[in-house]
Amino acid sequence: MSDLPDGVERRTFDGRERLATRGTPVYGEPTDEGWRAWDARRSKLGAMLEKGMDTGLSGDETVLYLGAAAGTTVSHVADVAGPTYAVEFAARPARDLLDAAEPRPNLFPLLKDARKPETYAHVVEPVDVVVQDVATRGQARVANANATFLDERGLLLAAIKARSEDVVAAPGEVFERELDTLRESYEILATERLEPFHDDHLGVVARRR
Repeated sequence: MSDLPDGVERRTFDGRERLATRGTPVYGEPTDEGWRAWDARRSKLGAMLEKGMDTGLSGDETVLYLGAAAGTTVSHVADVAGPTYAVEFAARPARDLLDAAEPRPNLFPLLKDARKPETYAHVVEPVDVVVQDVATRGQARVANANATFLDERGLLLAAIKARSEDVVAAPGEVFERELDTLRESYEILATERLEPFHDDHLGVVARRR
């Protein structure tokens, strides 16, 4: 089992050990003495940590999060990270994201399209980590387009959703195609399927070339 980032601990909630961070609850998750459970079934990054993937996260990194949705995962990231830029294109979840950011002064919501990084390039500083969870076709191309934000040797933590790319192809084939595209910009360090937490998803740890 890999080390967890600083600020992420395994705590007991309702008799079950779960990942947790300290912070204001966001999505109805159990809390205990300031700690909030990190539900891996609602978080691809949480699932990567639960499965023991070496994400390279230590805590305090500057993060660009692509596909922040309503803030479920990015709020946990912001609980332990430094400046965290959260990109979300859909207006409805972005409203919830604003609520998640309100008690977190280091979380900066951006109502932008992750496929068009030029629209937020003037706002986002160089980052240590890009976290990507976009349920759109061309997930690897999105990651490649945002590689320019990464410091030299910066990390990508991505969840590739096979059904977003192709609803009929075998997930393994989809993953291989997306990994080949990622290799244009990244060195792949680790991959792992995210079952039982998320069906037909692949967790990817990669480093900018």
